[in-house]
Amino acid sequence: MLVFDQLKKNDPQLRLLTIAVLAGLFVLLAGLWWIQIVSAQDYQLNLETQASRTVRIPAVRGKILDRNGQALAENAPSYDVGLYIDDLRDEFKNEYTLLHPKKIVTNSPPFWQFWNRSRTVRSVSAKLSKAEIEHWTWQARYVVASNVVDQVSHRLQRPIKFDFNDFERHYQTRLALPYPLLPNLSPDLVARFEEQSTSPNGVDLEIQSARYYPLQTTAAHLVGHVLRDDSSAEGEESYFTYRLPDYRGEKGVGIEYGFDAFLRGYAGVKSVVVNNQGYRQSETVWEAAEPGSNVVLTIDLELQKAVEDALQHGPDGEHTRGAVVVMDVNTGDILAMASSPTFNPNYYVTGFPQGEYQRMEDDDAEKNRATQENYRPGSIFKPIVALACLENGMDPKAKFTVEANPRDPFHGYIHTARGMIINKEDTAPPGEYDFKKALIYSSNSYFIYNGLAPGTLQKIVELGRRFHLGQRIGINTRQEVSGTFPDQKRINSDWSVADTANLCIGQGYIDVTPLQMVVVASALANGGKVLWPRLVDSIKSQDPLPGQQILRFPKGQVRDYAGVKPSTIRTLQEAMLDDTESPGGTAYEAFKGSPVNTELRVCGKTGTAQNIHNGVKDLTTWFLSFAPYEHPHYAVVVMVEMGLHGSGGGTCAPIARKVYEAILKLQQTPPQRPESVARN
Repeated sequence: MLVFDQLKKNDPQLRLLTIAVLAGLFVLLAGLWWIQIVSAQDYQLNLETQASRTVRIPAVRGKILDRNGQALAENAPSYDVGLYIDDLRDEFKNEYTLLHPKKIVTNSPPFWQFWNRSRTVRSVSAKLSKAEIEHWTWQARYVVASNVVDQVSHRLQRPIKFDFNDFERHYQTRLALPYPLLPNLSPDLVARFEEQSTSPNGVDLEIQSARYYPLQTTAAHLVGHVLRDDSSAEGEESYFTYRLPDYRGEKGVGIEYGFDAFLRGYAGVKSVVVNNQGYRQSETVWEAAEPGSNVVLTIDLELQKAVEDALQHGPDGEHTRGAVVVMDVNTGDILAMASSPTFNPNYYVTGFPQGEYQRMEDDDAEKNRATQENYRPGSIFKPIVALACLENGMDPKAKFTVEANPRDPFHGYIHTARGMIINKEDTAPPGEYDFKKALIYSSNSYFIYNGLAPGTLQKIVELGRRFHLGQRIGINTRQEVSGTFPDQKRINSDWSVADTANLCIGQGYIDVTPLQMVVVASALANGGKVLWPRLVDSIKSQDPLPGQQILRFPKGQVRDYAGVKPSTIRTLQEAMLDDTESPGGTAYEAFKGSPVNTELRVCGKTGTAQNIHNGVKDLTTWFLSFAPYEHPHYAVVVMVEMGLHGSGGGTCAPIARKVYEAILKLQQTPPQRPESVARN
């Protein structure tokens, strides 16, 4: 062959090159033989003693912002002290050696050393059963770990609870992850930890994202809260060996739940390689977590604060049971929605202070009273009755005489109505009433008399249905009841004259929510458009890319129309204006002397509903309103359970006045720019 022919020539350089190539091939073949044959068993054993664990990496949860970009819910770093158990393997072995039971062995000298009569005594490790070995192994681990915990506790000057059962459970199920010693360190403890020049072996500071509500109780019912939940989201890989701490909005509570799918984002995945004892050897991130989207509300934070402050200065202070809703009558935007008593959503993340959870239970504080409870509307339903009566041909200037109550001459009494005995007391004084006077004095006699006119009941029911009373609105918080309202089927079955009389004054078979009534107030203000309330403005990425689309919810969506003449609504608006501006109006005293009277001119209607529970009568007080009179923009509805003064004028109208004063102040002040709120 050509190669061998060349080698036969007397060429030393070529022969040297050939020898070098052959030597290299020999080394490669020897290495391959060593790996494939000699070391195969070692590699196989190493492969069998390793395993890969998948770890779910939670995404950073999206923020909840007000209409001006102020944060109502955001994320803050949570500093946790963790113990990496795999760093203590050598200490475990040493401690096991020290704890291993010993036995004393006495040895006599061998027979040929007959002159040496001394015996040697030495200590050797006792032979143990499998159960005993496991016991002392766990004891060694616990002693080492508890010593480390004691060192950390001493350095941070804070007691640390260390439970053996919890430690054992973590060791057996989550060994590749750090064992948590102290969660959610305060800034001073973080500084103290970092000031230590050296930390005990295996101890490190872990930083994780935790849900945080910087404004504490503000808008708590709207925002909702989260609970610890590491489960997979819809469309996400369901199997993970380990799951890092994550949160999910609690069912039926606020935006956190209603928009959890947008806020939560998509979890990432990393794999951790562990040896046969479960200790971590390496890790690789396969898929980074995708942050959740921000949810922008229609709420104005400054107005929300003012509304909550006004409500919590109600008759029972912070224990006042009530709700306030403020709505833009032209767009349907909910500008504020408050419920009292309230709660601090941070406690669901950090834990409840002693006695706080019981206080919440006693006050039923988690319930959003603006949407989640049925209430009799009382006299704030009279504007709807008024529209029905006016549309049915009632003359607003016609006089009706309210008779004096024989037992209380200063108040009226409904003796007969259209020839039928009603036997109901009237809070208005006796005398002659036209429509405007009947509305501002809230005369039950007048509205029952005219409500019993032929054809009026059908118009009341029709209007109630056009306002969608007795139906859910479908608000994004998913915390809503439908209320009750009679339909034609019920009217045609077991309905009585007394039922009609009760309905005309907002009693009997009717229940509403404050949110439903603010929709009614907005329709009375804007000329009859029944709007869909809008609580969420848009959903946008936390880190938007150029050209990325923003999901927006349209404003000013019309759900229905009242279907009444403009002149009818104008007559009602004029009468409602007199309720706050004319002496004798049920809301006059609350607004007298306030700049609201001159700068906004509020149209209102107070209401008081009686409820009987277990034979005990309690009251629900109301104030339904909108302003300004000339060009309505805001609707405000206030409801207080068990009103102290027994009337909407004495309990709810003063709260509404404070809300309107806050609106005036905000109109003169530009909206605040978003600021980063430091975590306490």
